Amino acid sequence: MQRKRTLVIGDIHAGLRGLVQVLEKAKVTTADKLIFLGDYVDGWSQAVETVNFILRLRTTHDCIFLRGNHDELCYEWLIDGQANPLWLQHGGTATMASYEKAKKETKKEHLAFYQSLTNYYLDDGNRLFLHAGFTNLKGVEHEYFKQTYYWDRTLWELAMSLHPDMDPLDPFYPKRLTHYKEIFIGHTPVTRMGKLTPQHVANVWNVDTGAAFKGPLSILDADTKTFWQSDPVYTFYPGENGRN
Repeated sequence: MQRKRTLVIGDIHAGLRGLVQVLEKAKVTTADKLIFLGDYVDGWSQAVETVNFILRLRTTHDCIFLRGNHDELCYEWLIDGQANPLWLQHGGTATMASYEKAKKETKKEHLAFYQSLTNYYLDDGNRLFLHAGFTNLKGVEHEYFKQTYYWDRTLWELAMSLHPDMDPLDPFYPKRLTHYKEIFIGHTPVTRMGKLTPQHVANVWNVDTGAAFKGPLSILDADTKTFWQSDPVYTFYPGENGRN
């Protein structure tokens, strides 16, 4: 009997060709649970096609779709037509161009998808999955501002700052990290550290391997920590800049 895997997919940033390749490399089946960490759009030219693909995928597979900051920015633009200048500077221009070719029905379906995204997922093994982080010392469910779930970088910075020998039972150990067995995030590409593979610090796993820039797209098995990677996503889109 095939083991049901929990597979965590890092930030895609409209790199559909990389997503298709890494799903094939991981030999994903309908027996697996797929947890997408958000940021489906903004970067490469296939924003609409990427969302269409994952909408089809959820009809055949067990999927959890988390909300990323780029998804929220795209949603806000689709709702009111006002493009956040920050969004345009960080991949929004490519997404706007992609949606210019989309039908009205497609945009309506995508709006429903963005609305349906969840801010975090806690499994029955006390493993937390979210796009970015949280700040409340009591845990994720006590967070005051929902934007923190998909904008925060302090959780990763906190984990990075810890001495590797620090005991979680130490009274000075960050309480934020003690509530969960493991935490899986994206949002802050590990390429900023000069890395190209999922990184593990304390009990936090960062699966954003820089697909929007010069890195690959990664899938991590949450149980075994085996991972699979696409080719560097920029190689699928010659002549495009992504978020470089």
